Amino acid sequence: MKLVIAIISNTDTEKVTSAIAQKGYSSTKISTRGQFLVDGHTTLLIGCDDDKVTPLLEIMKNAATKRVVKSEGVTSTISGSLLNQAVDVEEYGIVAFVINIEEFFKL
Repeated sequence: MKLVIAIISNTDTEKVTSAIAQKGYSSTKISTRGQFLVDGHTTLLIGCDDDKVTPLLEIMKNAATKRVVKSEGVTSTISGSLLNQAVDVEEYGIVAFVINIEEFFKL
């Protein structure tokens, strides 16, 4: 069994959760916020059998979109630093981690 932890832009959350639910996957949704790209994100926790991970990732990939967002830069104490300038950053549709699960219980 695997645990897929998927961090998704709020822009894509509804589309992704609907797409995976239609294919029989269930998930737990947690609101999260990143440090660099501070727009809202959702983290999905999805438990599934090993052989269902690849199809799950493909469904999510097709439901999400990459986009370029304007980042305000990084706060710096260095005067005149280029770190404070806004930059265009490619935001992936989904960042996913797949973790082996040794045991799973529904109590």
